[in-house]
Amino acid sequence: MANIVVLGAGLAGMSAAYELRDRLGKSHPITVIGDGERFSFTPSNPWLAVGWRQADDFTFAVGEYLAKKGIDFVPHRATRIDAMGNRVETSDGRVFDYDYLLICTGPRLAFEEVPGTGPASGHTQSVCTTPHAQEAWDAYQVFLKDPGPIVIGAVQGASCFGPAYEFAMIVDADLRKRKLRDKVPMTFVTSEPYIGHMGLGGVGDSKGLMESEMRQRHIQWITNAKVKEVRPGEAIVVEHDGQGQPTGERTLPFKFSMLLPAFKGVDAVAQVEGLCNPRGFVVIDKHQRSPRYPNIFAAGVCVAIPPVEATPIPTGAPKTGFMIESMVTTIVRNIQAELQDKPADFEGTWNAVCLADMGDTGVAFVALPQIPPRNVTWTKVGKWVHVAKISFEKYFLYKMRHGTSEPIYEKYVMKALGIERLKTNGHGK
Repeated sequence: MANIVVLGAGLAGMSAAYELRDRLGKSHPITVIGDGERFSFTPSNPWLAVGWRQADDFTFAVGEYLAKKGIDFVPHRATRIDAMGNRVETSDGRVFDYDYLLICTGPRLAFEEVPGTGPASGHTQSVCTTPHAQEAWDAYQVFLKDPGPIVIGAVQGASCFGPAYEFAMIVDADLRKRKLRDKVPMTFVTSEPYIGHMGLGGVGDSKGLMESEMRQRHIQWITNAKVKEVRPGEAIVVEHDGQGQPTGERTLPFKFSMLLPAFKGVDAVAQVEGLCNPRGFVVIDKHQRSPRYPNIFAAGVCVAIPPVEATPIPTGAPKTGFMIESMVTTIVRNIQAELQDKPADFEGTWNAVCLADMGDTGVAFVALPQIPPRNVTWTKVGKWVHVAKISFEKYFLYKMRHGTSEPIYEKYVMKALGIERLKTNGHGK
């Protein structure tokens, strides 16, 4: 019997808990440690920030649903990991022993790296968490009464560019519906070397397609940008050339701004000696396992992944939804194999599938695998993506409420598209 602890009750943590229970049966205790009572479908945050959703539409209390699968839930964040002693301490003073630890905590938002950014500063908004998106909606309602310039983007070191593009396009669509768009100059600021890079080195013709969308929507952009600081009502942006040398500084006035931060590892994880890289992300091997601590695995945004390529201004590689599910399945299959005294050598495909909503249309990115060189890479724009994103929200919430990680119809639809969670080499089938 193995005692398994999962840190994090988000997309990765919930999926991992359900898949572990499905694969291992009821004989192994599973405990999920989360920061708060509720699960939130993070991709819906941009909709909340413009009033297209209410928080209750895509969040729910997870305890009762995990309990139905015989999974214990602790709604208090982890404060310390004793990796040598195989214990986790939580903010309510309890200690949990484990045989296997799955770290699925997500990131710490490093707003402090760019002065004046983040909801705490009161200068810029965020859609990284549901409480942040709720604050953004409050600020947006004030903005609508006295509209003016908007600045949206992602700062240097950011790795999650999709929500920035989504939010810019969604705000554009919302303002057009309100017949206010003509009063709102919009500027998109990004550390990417070009529009549509996405931290992936581009996906198909993402550069051409995304630039076309920005032009049609009259959204100006600044690439190779560092945000030096943000003051009340203005962002100080330094532009750079292709070699990363500064070429000039611009002051962008705004009445509303949303800037995505760079990520770091959460404190409890980053403080474990030998577990993480300098930014606090968990170092793993190709089986999602810590080389230093063989009974610790990690999945999701908390994992250390090198940039896809060097860029003039630092950018990170995103961890997309299907990629995270690939990581989770890899971990579960390796733990199952180890408990059965079989080779624990499953590897994830890390295939990237992303649906980005643009308010009235959308863009789909597929990169198989996410890290080049790739077997498949394409980008498509169309109204069908907008519909698909809404459908996926409802579908994923259904999965999380009913305790299944990969329904049979999802498995065969993805397989028909050539999108697999696990590699086929070795025992990866």
